[in-house]
Amino acid sequence: MTINSKLDLELSQLRRVATAGYYMGLHIRFASPLVSLQSYREDWVEYYTEKGYVLFDPSIQWGLSENGTRRWSDFVDSDPRGVLTEAAQFGLRFGVSCSWGSGSKRSIGSFARSDREFTDREVELVFALFQRVHELTLPPDELTQPQIDALRCIGNGDRHAAAAQKLGISESALKARIAGARQRLGARTTAEAIQRAKDYGLI
Repeated sequence: MTINSKLDLELSQLRRVATAGYYMGLHIRFASPLVSLQSYREDWVEYYTEKGYVLFDPSIQWGLSENGTRRWSDFVDSDPRGVLTEAAQFGLRFGVSCSWGSGSKRSIGSFARSDREFTDREVELVFALFQRVHELTLPPDELTQPQIDALRCIGNGDRHAAAAQKLGISESALKARIAGARQRLGARTTAEAIQRAKDYGLI
């Protein structure tokens, strides 16, 4: 099973438990995640972004320094801007936040329901799934030099034929290198692989 297939499986299980959606900021570096995965309503995402709530969200503040899980109801006294009260207006009435890792390998996630609190067992399941997503999206330490060369050529605008000629290989060899890089990076497309390789400082 490929990394993407495993990731799809974990995310489908999360969607079944977090029925009002989720957000995961994975492998946060310099206050920005390398990978973001989310299934919240688009109007909430736009509203949250417009209000700059990431700066005031108590679940984010907690997650930057702690590992583990906390229900949103535990943040009532540490939410002076009313971020979670606003979230409830968009159907995100009950939630649990997770944080895992340290330094540049820290990930933070929030998971929501509209109908009821998460049970203790569901909290444990969400945390386990979140940790697996964290592991599955860990950036690789390196790509092979041929993979780097292939991604650089395509990233610089060369078509397959031109890139293959420039590297002195066949088009099929070039495509194999790109496919290997995509798999290593857990990317679905070549464009995504190039962006991830740039984000990870590999090219």
